[in-house]
Amino acid sequence: MPLYWTIDSRQSLVTITCEGDVTRSALVEYLDVVEGAGALSYRKLFDATDFQTSMTALDMLEIGARFRIYHTRPIGPLAIVLPPDKADLFARVLGILAAADRPMRVFDRLAPARRWIESLAAGVGK
Repeated sequence: MPLYWTIDSRQSLVTITCEGDVTRSALVEYLDVVEGAGALSYRKLFDATDFQTSMTALDMLEIGARFRIYHTRPIGPLAIVLPPDKADLFARVLGILAAADRPMRVFDRLAPARRWIESLAAGVGK
């Protein structure tokens, strides 16, 4: 599977890593697991450095619509690591994610993203 995640309830942190072709079904599975684990309010570090996908624009919009549903619930801060060449692919989804009432930043390298999301540890998801 090209999408890996770790849910750390002690740290209130979900770490997601993409490797290879990430499909719509893999993203839906991830969202189902995070929601089922009660981890929507946790901080999230999404590493899309090696993200590849065969998803269509419609698939991405369907994922974005799922994210929009979460806007009525408490959701945690989000750090996304995204190479500049993937910005167009993610543009609409990033817009939907940015509309949520939570801290969110996009980075082009993992280390600064990790530092930022870890700086938000106090009181998140507790």
